[in-house]
Order: sequence, then structure tokens, then C-alpha cells
Amino acid sequence: MNRINLATLSALSMTILFALTPCATRAEGINLVGDFERSPETPINQLKLALSPLTMADIEKEVAEWGALVVAKSKEITREQITQKRLAAKAEAGDEAAATEREASVEKSTKLTGERTKLVDRFTLVLEAYEARGGDRTQWDQYLDAWSGLQIDVTDASEAYTIIIGWLKDKEGGIRWGINIGKFLLTLLLFLILSRIAGRAIGKALSYSKSSSALLRDFLVSITRRTVFFIGFIFALTALEVPIGPFMAAIGAAGLVVGLALQGTLSNFASGILILVYKPFDVGDGVSVAGVSGSVKSMNLISTTIHTFDNQKVIVPNNAVWGSAITNITGNPTRRVDLVFGIGYSDDIDKAKDVLKRIVTSHELVLKDPEPVINMHELADSSVNFVVRPWSKTSDYWTVYWDITREVKKQFDAEGISIPFPQRDVHVFQEPAAT
Repeated sequence: MNRINLATLSALSMTILFALTPCATRAEGINLVGDFERSPETPINQLKLALSPLTMADIEKEVAEWGALVVAKSKEITREQITQKRLAAKAEAGDEAAATEREASVEKSTKLTGERTKLVDRFTLVLEAYEARGGDRTQWDQYLDAWSGLQIDVTDASEAYTIIIGWLKDKEGGIRWGINIGKFLLTLLLFLILSRIAGRAIGKALSYSKSSSALLRDFLVSITRRTVFFIGFIFALTALEVPIGPFMAAIGAAGLVVGLALQGTLSNFASGILILVYKPFDVGDGVSVAGVSGSVKSMNLISTTIHTFDNQKVIVPNNAVWGSAITNITGNPTRRVDLVFGIGYSDDIDKAKDVLKRIVTSHELVLKDPEPVINMHELADSSVNFVVRPWSKTSDYWTVYWDITREVKKQFDAEGISIPFPQRDVHVFQEPAAT
């Protein structure tokens, strides 16, 4: 007796079992959308769920079915509009019954337009599912665009008034768009508040970090606020029934074009990032950059704002700031005050040095450490020059500079020490007259 292979026996058993199973219990392709009626009242959330598991063949059937409903409703609206034109002609001729019928027809067409709007909303979901599976919805989009908007004959004031009033009262017309606009404005307001809250939270969090500069803090707060508000604007557009996908694609394409066109601006942006990372200066620091000296007030993605010491507002591109030597005048807590004083060649240099030392050491704003330097420096053309180099707090620099300069003049005058000025001897030679 031949042995039966175990795998063969298992496969044979499964085949027999499947053959004996009733057909009703086998897996069947169930048209989920067909479980409820295709109509303007079909729940959108149920339709969206029903479309998700369908195959391309099923979706193509739904596109045909829903498209036929939209076309039929469009034709019905058109017939009513044609009827209105005929009745309008009779009403102008004095037929009162035709005028009454025309008003009823206008109201009916307004109602039909609302029903068509509902159908288009549901048909749009079907087209999105169709496109997600690789289908081309271009022709249907062109058809829907051709029928979009409120069609009004402005030559007939009575008809236009009736259509507008009817549209404003319709749930799928004025009421719907009124709610949409309200949602749009409310969303913008909400995200505006959220952007400020997020900005304050970022600012407060960075305030605890000793390594973060005020420039970086202000920059991140500004970016956070704008980002949150931009996200809110995107969400708000959905309330106006604007498709976000094409909008974001358009933003991406526009960003690429703008980026290529504004390469210099992108360079400023990169320089701004480097300034924020390496922190060569901060808000309020006195700096000298790109030929501009003043106090730093703010910085954005593109430029740095500096107020000069005579209170002029100068906006310097970040690329120029980072590409030049940056002098942070107030970057350190202390500074050395460099002064030079000259005395005459006939004056006593030891006496002059003692006077200078007394003036410097007696000033209350001059620091004891580091010690000030006072020495004879050079023998100039018209004077013997002393260097006087006291140290002070950076905030006291100019006070020390001016006080010592004034006091030296007073003390030199009192001690009889001259402060020479450049002199030049001119010798005139007269040649004897020619004989």
C-alpha cells in the first residue's frame, strides 16, 4: 500500500471542504455604497467610510452613478430656468398668472440648486476616492467648475432679487456660507490667540536658559507666532471649503520659484541663523558692523536693525553683518579707557606723571583692578606724550573719559604744566640782489 503524502492529503481535504461549503457563506464583493440610497441626503460621514474599501471597478461605478445624478439635477435646474424665461415674457405682456407661476418656478430652481450642491459635495468625495486609486477626474472637475456659482440674470431685477433672497435663505446657499465665513473668522481668532499664548510660552521657557540670547528669544517667539497663525489660516480655509491639497502644492511651487529668484534673501536668512547660533551680539549691545555703529534693537530673518548713537535707524542685511568684522563695543563688562596727554619739552615729566596718577586714582569710577597704566610714551614733534589707561565699567566708559580729560586740563593749568600745540619754525633767507 502506497504512503500518502501529508501535505497532499491536507490540500485535498481543504478542497473538498471548500466545495461542500454553501455559496451563500463564501466571500462576496459587497457594494457598501449600495447599502443606502444615493441622494442629496446621504450622510457624508457614512459615504466616506463606505468608499474606503472599494476597488477601482466599484469606484468607477460610483462615479458613473453619482455623476449621473449631478447631471440630471443640473438639467432639471436648466429646464426650470428656461421655463422662467418663457413665463417672464408672458408676465411682461400682462399675464398675472404667468407672473405667479414664474415666482414659484424661481423658488423651485433655488431649491433644486441647493439639492445639486448637496449632490456635488457627495460626488466630490467619490471623485477624491477615484483619484486616490489612480483615476483621472479632470473632465468631471471641468464640468463642475462650469456650473459653479450663483447664476443671476441682472437684466431682470425682479428675478435677480428673488434668486438672491432665495439663495440667502437656503440652507445650502447663504446660510451655509454664512456659517462657513463665521467658522473661518472664529478659527482665525482662535489661532491668533493660540499664537500669542505659544509665543509667550516659548519666550518664558527660553528666559530660564542662560545660554539663549535675547535676539534668539525674540526670533523664536516671532517664528512660533507666525507658524501657529499660518497653520490656523490653513485650517480656516477648510471652513471655506477650499481644498487644502492643491493649495499646499501651489505654496510649494511658489516657494521654489521665489527661492530661486531671491537667492540673496536666502543668503541673508542663512547669515541670520548663524548670528543667532554663535551670538556675536545681543539686543541692546553697542556694535560696529558693516560700517555702522550703534545699538542693536532687533533682528529678523533678513536684516538686523541698529539705532545709531545719534538715534538714526539703520537696517543692515544679515549677509553684510556676518560677512564683515563684528565689533561688540559693550560685549564685555569692563573696558580700558585709552587717553594720550602731551606736555612741553621744558616741563617736569615726573611732576606731570604724579599729577596724572593723582587724577586717575582719585576718580570714583576708575577700577582698582586692573590697575591703571600711566607712562611716558613718546617724544613727539611738539610734545612729550603720556599714555593714561584706566579701566572702568563699560557703562561708565565715556563718563571716565570726559571727566579725566577735563580734570587734566584744570590740574595742568594749576601746576603750571603746559599743553603744547604743534609749532613750526620758518626761516626766511634773502638772496643778495644781482649786480
